[in-house]
Amino acid sequence: VTPDPLRWDPLPIPDRPHDFVDGLVTIATNGDCAAQTGLAVHLFTANTGMGRRFLQVNDGELLFVPQSGAFRLATECGVLEVAPGEIAYVPRGMKFQLEPLDGAVRGYLAENYGAPRRLPERGPVGSDGYANNRDFLAPVAAFVDDDLPAELAWKFAGRLYSVPLAHHPLDVVAWVGNAVPWKYSLARFNAMNTVTFDHPDPSIFTVLTSPSSVPGVANLDFVIFPPRWSVAEHSFRPPWFHRNTMSELMGLVQGQYDARKAGFEPGGVSLHNAFVPHGPEASVFEAASNAELKPVKHRDTLAFMFESRYLYQPTAWALASPTLQADYIDCWRGLERRFDGG
Repeated sequence: VTPDPLRWDPLPIPDRPHDFVDGLVTIATNGDCAAQTGLAVHLFTANTGMGRRFLQVNDGELLFVPQSGAFRLATECGVLEVAPGEIAYVPRGMKFQLEPLDGAVRGYLAENYGAPRRLPERGPVGSDGYANNRDFLAPVAAFVDDDLPAELAWKFAGRLYSVPLAHHPLDVVAWVGNAVPWKYSLARFNAMNTVTFDHPDPSIFTVLTSPSSVPGVANLDFVIFPPRWSVAEHSFRPPWFHRNTMSELMGLVQGQYDARKAGFEPGGVSLHNAFVPHGPEASVFEAASNAELKPVKHRDTLAFMFESRYLYQPTAWALASPTLQADYIDCWRGLERRFDGG
């Protein structure tokens, strides 16, 4: 684990045919899958279907954040079609298959080892802010009945195994329980924001949370920055410079993030571990400091964070990847001293 801020370019989609399992790489982890704390963050690409290959992840529940291209998730409890701007969920231990619908796909995947994700506490916001239960869509039941050979890729205790099967694994015809796959359109998120002054804490943009044993700091918060209005008076509008007790791993689905004008591209990743200082780049600071404070609509943008109370440890692959930006720190060069005293 390094105290440096880190940022990666988008993961290229290889020309060679590869399915979801072939194109899955882990960029950072924390906690312990055996102790059921923390999470892993993966990136994925795929340009072919999985054919007779299926995946079962025993270590954690899966949250898919597609960035480019739509795909079909076939699960033991039915089928979901998911596109950028939506998220999808597969419970821990459920077999599934990912099939691109039209060309290559790319996205982010959070594997949560800890407490199951749920909607955050709303407090005084009341019943209709943030994400609402009614907008989460479960699939219609479906099954496949055949006896052709298949392969099950099985993630267990941090390792990936291959298991031959003599039948189609999505042959479930009866089921009972309370954990089902679902999808959710992030356009249905009812963002709350300030109408007076100061930049609010990102916790008000929490779509889902996995609580930890310490109130106020989560095992994993899934936070989004969707299209929205900024209307605060007497305030620096972008996220101010800060050090956070939570570790922030951030991705960008589309558009531009308001604190970054260059270098943070859709499909990219940034990582600022706990108390690592960060904030708007120098050019954004200058522009925001001199902007007229009138209502502004953030359009055509969708960024998100996987926030965790635990430190993220980048993988050996991530630190050796050519997508790691060696000059990320340079975006803050040019920030001037602003004190008037001698």
